[in-house]
Amino acid sequence: MRIIQVDKQLVTPIYKQIVGQVEQAIMNRKLFKNDRLPSVNKVCLENQLSRDTVLLAYEELKKKGVIYAITGKGYYVKTEEFDYEQRYFLLFDELNAFKEDVYHAFVTALEGKAQIDIYFHHFNLGMFRKLIHDAQGNYSKYIIMPSNLEGVEPVIGLLPENEVFILDQMRDSLQHYPSIYQNFDQAMYEALVLGWKRIQKYARLILLFPGNKEPLGMVHGFERFCADYQFENQILQSFASHQPEKGTVYIIPDDRDLVDVVEKTQQLGWKIGSDVGIISYNDTPLKKVVANGITTISTDFAAMGQRLATLVWEQQRIQEENPSRLIERQSL
Repeated sequence: MRIIQVDKQLVTPIYKQIVGQVEQAIMNRKLFKNDRLPSVNKVCLENQLSRDTVLLAYEELKKKGVIYAITGKGYYVKTEEFDYEQRYFLLFDELNAFKEDVYHAFVTALEGKAQIDIYFHHFNLGMFRKLIHDAQGNYSKYIIMPSNLEGVEPVIGLLPENEVFILDQMRDSLQHYPSIYQNFDQAMYEALVLGWKRIQKYARLILLFPGNKEPLGMVHGFERFCADYQFENQILQSFASHQPEKGTVYIIPDDRDLVDVVEKTQQLGWKIGSDVGIISYNDTPLKKVVANGITTISTDFAAMGQRLATLVWEQQRIQEENPSRLIERQSL
């Protein structure tokens, strides 16, 4: 059974004819999942085509997720469902409430125009490398959250440059990719400036910074503010062995530390918002009610997801900062 038969008289590019005929064969149930496609050489001989033309068509089908390749054996049908114009690879660092907001806003904004496969590297370079290696050539766009992982540049470089988008954390070595990102240095600094009227009633600022996954820009912004305002300060990697101190504002990027600070403060019978201050990072509905309201520094994650969808769908080659703000509540 001849699956691919091109017509060189048509205005439709030949590689697109091949793509369409393979998809049509699957829809008409002439090809099924894991069936082997005609070899590149066979299609070339039967249609008097160059190998490059056929390979271009098969690569397009791979990017759409319709077929897959086995080295040395050929190409095979991967799925019988391909009612999507695009197929996106979305690589997050971890799943949490903030990432869910980004993801749901991204999916909603695309309105079903793309199939989105989401993965998580969990701040592990080996996992990061494996996921990208496995995805290479199977997607039309690659949206990657590198976080603070070192050594990601050569891994991301395996992908076609014009198909890669960077999300959330940016660095100089990735500036040639389009992105929507947070400026953690400036966000920290500007938030503390905005909160200065409340902060100045305290004696010192302590930043709880484990440093495992938190952006280093937070530290830079914190140190810059404390230097400019000549404010006593300290950076702690862990709160576990620390006893709360009256007259201190704790800046807390990690919600586990936030729970510890709130619990220890309440156990001492101190009042949050007068005896000690708390500034958390990344807002959630729960922080509106915990301890009568937790002050947060946060970006708009839903807006980030919506803007990302536009950036990717319209293939805008820009770097865009997603702004952050200080949400003042009773904890300060």
